[in-house]
This record gives sequence, structure tokens and C-alpha cells, in this order.
Amino acid sequence: MEYFLEVVLPIPLEKLFTYSITQQEAGFIQPGMRVAVPFGKSKIYTALAYRVHQNAPTAYEAKEIYQILDDAPLLGPFQLQHWEWLAKYYMCTLGEVVSSVLPSAFLLESETLILPNKETSVDEMELSDDEFLVYEALRHQSALKVQEISDIVDKKNVLSLVNRLVQKGVVRQKEELYEQYKPKLVRYVKLSEKYDDDRQLEELLNELSRARKQSQVVLSLFQLRSGNNKPIPITELEKHSGSSKAVIKTLIDKDILKEYQIRQDRVEYNEESEEARNIALNEHQSKALEDINNSFAENKPVLLHGVTSSGKTEVYVKLIQQCLDGGRQSLYLLPEIALTSQLINRLRDYFGHKVSVYHSKYSIHERVEVWNNVLKNAEKAQIVIGARSSLFLPFSNLGLIVVDEEHENSFKQFDPAPRYHARDAAIVLASLHKAHTVLGSATPSIESMYNARKGKYGYASIDQRYGNVLMPDINLVDIKEATRKKRMKGHFSETLINAISETLEAGEQVILFQNRRGFAPVVECTTCGHVAQCPNCDVSLTYHQRINQLRCHYCGYHMALQQACLACGSPTLDKKGFGTEQIQEELGQLFPDVATGRMDLDTTRGKYAYEKIISAFENQEMDILVGTQMVTKGLDFRNVSLVGIMNADTMLNFPDYRAHERSFQMLTQVAGRAGRTQKRGKVLIQSYNPYHQILQQVTTNDYDKMFAEQLYEREQFKYPPLVRIIKITLKDRDFNKLNEAAQWLAESLRNVLGHQILGPEYPPVGRIRRDYLKNILIKIPKNQSLAQTKNSIKRIEKSFNAISKYKSVRLVYNVDHI
Repeated sequence: MEYFLEVVLPIPLEKLFTYSITQQEAGFIQPGMRVAVPFGKSKIYTALAYRVHQNAPTAYEAKEIYQILDDAPLLGPFQLQHWEWLAKYYMCTLGEVVSSVLPSAFLLESETLILPNKETSVDEMELSDDEFLVYEALRHQSALKVQEISDIVDKKNVLSLVNRLVQKGVVRQKEELYEQYKPKLVRYVKLSEKYDDDRQLEELLNELSRARKQSQVVLSLFQLRSGNNKPIPITELEKHSGSSKAVIKTLIDKDILKEYQIRQDRVEYNEESEEARNIALNEHQSKALEDINNSFAENKPVLLHGVTSSGKTEVYVKLIQQCLDGGRQSLYLLPEIALTSQLINRLRDYFGHKVSVYHSKYSIHERVEVWNNVLKNAEKAQIVIGARSSLFLPFSNLGLIVVDEEHENSFKQFDPAPRYHARDAAIVLASLHKAHTVLGSATPSIESMYNARKGKYGYASIDQRYGNVLMPDINLVDIKEATRKKRMKGHFSETLINAISETLEAGEQVILFQNRRGFAPVVECTTCGHVAQCPNCDVSLTYHQRINQLRCHYCGYHMALQQACLACGSPTLDKKGFGTEQIQEELGQLFPDVATGRMDLDTTRGKYAYEKIISAFENQEMDILVGTQMVTKGLDFRNVSLVGIMNADTMLNFPDYRAHERSFQMLTQVAGRAGRTQKRGKVLIQSYNPYHQILQQVTTNDYDKMFAEQLYEREQFKYPPLVRIIKITLKDRDFNKLNEAAQWLAESLRNVLGHQILGPEYPPVGRIRRDYLKNILIKIPKNQSLAQTKNSIKRIEKSFNAISKYKSVRLVYNVDHI
């Protein structure tokens, strides 16, 4: 009887692939195990086992699998279900989900090895110079990798050279699988068993009395061992004895010491603080906790609406404690890696070593270790803190998901597929595990608040700051008037300069917010008006002063700042607009003796960069922190009493239906960084239009009014949460072909779905990485079936793909576009 295995390959193809397996393999393989399978002519892929069955494929003959890579499934019991939901809901393939969410170390790659062909005789005179170099190298080595051949002939692309050698019969190719993850093994040392006897030990010490250094090592080993039986690392022994590695190696070679290795996780936290465990909630927090638990009893997700600095984290800690007491795992989702570094320390105070962290700044090895610990339900992975990718860890016993700052659009993934929203995916994951979900924010998204008002979500609120600290005093500064009266110094109004001076004199700190990195977004020639543009994208290049470069923030293209205009040769270049770099430079001129720091994408590229900046600011090594939206997200600095917003208008005047909601959220959040202890904080918002309704609502912290106005506008113009939106982006390098294809697709969609189609329309940036873009927006009313609409769109896509001239046009789906 024949057995077959359906597998998910990590490639963007709709269907699953079937391979033949033996009866013994069929009895062993379980869904979620990894198997290496041949695919195409010579490639070997890591695939996930999906289903064992006995139905032979009709379209092709099933190949045999290459090997089974796991002894047990790599996934938790509900993971494949969750991933299938993601693929279906966000209109992508299961292969794309696997490729995106599984740590790359698990997806073993095959590497092409070039071997000498011993079955043919080679005429060396027929080989070109490059071919002879490879042939000569293979006479001394059993195999070469493609990269090694590239180094030998000093050329980047050597595939054509390899192909010529294969055709001439000089070499043959072989695919070799290699594992990317290597466990960390720590070297330990102990005294050989034969010296357990006191007499033998005495003889040894007499023998070593002449070798002073060796004797010192053995005595140090006794000192380290006394009082505890912990294993002793070689590095610790080396340090304690003051000797070298060579001396210890000599003792190991003499069989006096024995070396052994223990596997150790790369990230270890062992400190545990007992006294911080008993956390006391105030009456507002206790009421919120009670409301949350009541909604949990009804199996509803809960929205916790607490003003900035109201102590939401303490409520989460109580909920996590309840979850742990029930013997279940917790997941704490954060929108920004910067937040995790501050929160980790707080949660470790309460839960010690039970906390694990998972996000993209961790190395691939560290992420694999967290994955394995979660899979084993290890004690050190009872609580996981992480960015959106931690949603895909293999939980087997999940009891609670906390989505902090749930309004943040960082929870939405834009590239690559699946283009999911972590908040929505978390609610689905919780329902699979029969776990509870709490969404927390000081400025909830319109969707979440709408769901809470409709009774779909439970609702709890904290409207007082912790310790009865007053909300910050928010004032608007009219920079249009200040500019007219010549009361501006650079981009600082007199009001802001005076406020910064007063704050610094009082020994307090300042945060300045400007949501644009770099020095200046535009470098313009004042003679001919030419602006340096990116050759790959339709955007101007941003000037970064520190590295003296013009950079594109979309594709990464960069060039040195030119001394003269590239169009007319005139040296009259003017920098327009301003970013965080320019603010930092102006601060240096206005306050030369003050320590300033900057927190944006340019300064936080390193693994520990976030922690360093946050720690330095917390320890008051900096007086002023300039930052982009990274500084707005839930960070807790106790000594900040002034927040300055450099220009609020850039956010308000953005071509997006969410611009006003986002502006309110961002300005309220950044204002919330001020005055988090007893003294009332102050916030200054510079704007050319201080009478704008959103800015007025921010000054009075009137979320309800903003919600009511925004919901009314969304009702009028049919936008979420009252309709669902699917955005289709078409990409192609040929401008005319893209226009024609977009028009064809939009007309086809209108014929099937009616008139709820907007576009095709160019986005604000119409070309990125040499691809022209065009968007089509599909609005789906609440009473219309989402699944049927998606099926209709997929059918139209099949017809679209069948048109040969549109073959190069790529379609990208963004469901619940935000």
C-alpha cells in the first residue's frame, strides 16, 4: 500500500505538494514536523508536514522525500490552524506565512557543492583560464562551494562558468543540506575521578609542587568548588587562578582535569526580586481589574482605556499573575522594540526568570532558543514579551494575550506577506486557545472603541493618573505669528526656548518630538530649482549631515552631498525642511553646555542601541532627547517635565483618512511622557494652524469628542469601522503596461462587485525601487460576505494572470488596509 505526504513549502504557491513516503515514515511523521524535499530540478527545500494520506497525485508523479528533520513537531497544537486563518483572511499563500513567521534557522537551505567528475578524462588545453583555475583547485580539494569558486576566479557571478564545466563533464553538482542553528556549548572543567581518593589527591599535589602555575589552577578549582557543587566554566577558572588557557590545557592533556560541555541558552536571566511581587493597586486600577475579569467571564476581548501614566502595566501584571497561578502561559505584545527594553526590567522584578523576550533585534540563534523553550512549555518561557512576530511562537497552553498600545499602526505588517494586523491575529489566536485578550491604550483605535461601544468587546477604563498626578498642561504655540514677528530662532519659538531653559535650570529633562529623521528632507538649488531625486523612487533624497550623505528612505539609495547643483552647476544649494538631526544641531547652538541625545531609526540600528539610549536618558546622562515617533510609545521617564512638539502640521496634512486619528493619538501619547511624577508636566505644540479641531481636542484630552467626529466622518464617506477595505496594489516597471493592467482590473472588479471600487489611483509616492505603483481600493459593506468577495477577487485575479502581456504585473493584497 502506498503512502503520501502533503507538505507546505515556504514559497508563494497556492497549492500544497505531495511526496511519496514509506509505511514506516507514515507512522512516524506528524503534522508540523520538518522534512527536506526535492523541488524542481536540483533544489532541496525544508517543508512542513501537513497531512499523511493514501491518494496519489494525478497531475504529476510523487517524488520521495529527502529526509525527516525532526523527532517531534516543531509547532504547537493550534499553530497550523492559526496560520491557515492568516493565509485565508489576508489573501496570501500558506507557504508565504511559513516563510515569514518561522525563524529562518529552521528553514534549512541546500547549498550547491561542485565536485570533480572522476569518470571522465579532461583535456586541459580545452579549458579557459577561469575553468582551469577551478579544475586545478578541485585536484587539491574534494569539493568547492559556489562562493569559494567566486573567490578563486575573483568574479561575482560564476554560475555560467559552473554550467560550462558541467557541460564539458569536468565537474558535477550536488546539493548539500546544512543546519543554520548551532546550540551554544559552554566548556566546563572538573577534577578527574581518579583523584576522588584522598591519598591520590595528596600525591598529585606533591607532584605538582614543582609546577607552580599548574598547582595554582588545581587549588583555585578547590576554592571555587567549596561551598557549592555548581559546574565551573573554564573561563572562570582561568580568571580565578590568574593562569592561561595553555596551563589548563596541559592539565586536561595529563588527565588531571576533565573537560565537558553543557548546552546553554544565549540569553539567561536568573535574578529574581521577591519584595516587588506584592503590588498594590489603587481604587481606579482595582475597578478596572474587576471590570476586565467580569468581561473575561463572558469570553469577550477587553479594551482597557487608561490615560497616559494611569498604571495600566500594574493591571497587566495582576492579570499575568492570575494566568500563571492557573498554570498557563502569557504573551505580552508591544508595538516597538524600544518599549520591550524598558518593560523587560519591570516584568523581571515581578516574575524573575519566567520572562522570555522575542523580537527581530535578537540573533537568529537566540530566537530559536526562545522558540524551543516555548514549545517545551519551559519555566523560563511562561511569559513572553515581544513585538508582533512573537504571536507565532508555538504556545501549547496560552491563557492570556496583552496587546499594549493597541492603536499603534506598527502592529500592521506591510511587507512581506502575510500583511496581517497583530491585534486582530492575537484575538483569533486567543479564541483558538480559549485564552483571554486585553487590548490597552490611552488613545484606542476607532475600530476597537467602536467594537467596545457595540458590546463586541468588554470595556474598562482608568481616567486618573497613578498617584493622582495631574494631566500635563498642554499649550499651542502659533509659529506663523512668531515667524511674522521674527520671534523664531531656527525652528524654535521664543516660548519653547524659554520653557526649555526653565526646565533645565530646575534640573529636569526635556523630550522634543519631530517625526522626520535626517537633517533636511529636501536639498534645492536656489538658482534653477533642481531638487536631488532618488533614481529608483519618486521621492527627493533626504540629507543626513552626520554622514554627509543624501539618502532615500524607501530603497536605501545614497550618494555623497554634492558641492554644486547637478543640473546647472551652481553652488547655491539650500536645505529645506528639518529632521531630528537639524533639531539636535540647533540645540547645540542654543544650549551649548547641555547634553542632547537622538532616538530615531539611524541611531537605533544596533542590537542594544535602544537600551543604551533609554538607559542613558533614565540615568540623566542626557538632558534633552530628540526623537521620532519612537519616543511617543509608552516609555516611562520619571524626570521629564517638558515635551516640545516641533511641528504638528506635517501629521495633520497627510493624504490618509486616518491622518486626524493618528495625529490625535501621537500627540496625546508624546504629551503623556511629561510630568509622570508629582510635578505637573508641560507640553508645547508648535503649529502654523493652532485652531485646528484635532489640536484643540489634544489640549483638552477630549478623546470622546475626537471619536464622535471621526466616526461621523467615516459614516459619511464609508470608511472603517463601518465598512471593510481591501487595497490592491499593482506593481510593474513598465509605466504604460501598469496603467493598462490597472484599468482592466478595476473595470473587471466593478463589473462583479458594483460601484464600491475606488481607483486605480497613484499613491503619494508613485514609484518605489523602480516599480511603478497603482492602487485600487475595494470597500465592502458590513452586510456583504467578506469570504465571497475575496473569492470573486481571486477569480478575477486568475483571469488577469491568464493575460500574457500582464504576466510581469504583480498584485499585492492588503486586507483591512490602514
